[in-house]
Amino acid sequence: MTEFESKLNGMLFSLMSWDQLTAFWARVDMGARWYLYAVGQEVPSIPALREQVEVFVQKIDALLRHEHEESYCGIVYADDLERPRFIKIYDPSNLGVSCGSGKVKVQPGWVMSQFAPIELQAKAVPANRTRWWQGLFSSQ
Repeated sequence: MTEFESKLNGMLFSLMSWDQLTAFWARVDMGARWYLYAVGQEVPSIPALREQVEVFVQKIDALLRHEHEESYCGIVYADDLERPRFIKIYDPSNLGVSCGSGKVKVQPGWVMSQFAPIELQAKAVPANRTRWWQGLFSSQ
């Protein structure tokens, strides 16, 4: 089992409130070697540049707050809330039973990992998510 798989399937901590998520992003080392992986898209072979990580965090935060119409977050998980090295983010439009109590495992929508990712099997990715991902860094 790879370190990526171990983290993906291991114990992670949830960011339950939007305030916790805001504080969490401030603790993420944007300059660390983060692989940014949109599940269902091509698996990255190299870590993202710092500027790409900054753009991703800014835009994923905006997407989550806009589309997850709840008073709480609860869809971002990390291996460590102070010094994260692995973060998985569920897509608000494809939550299913993300806590794992259902029979069908729902994959996260996105993963930020300091460990090289492996391909994860996802249901068909909606066209709007593919366009969002493909256009993410086009403004740089």
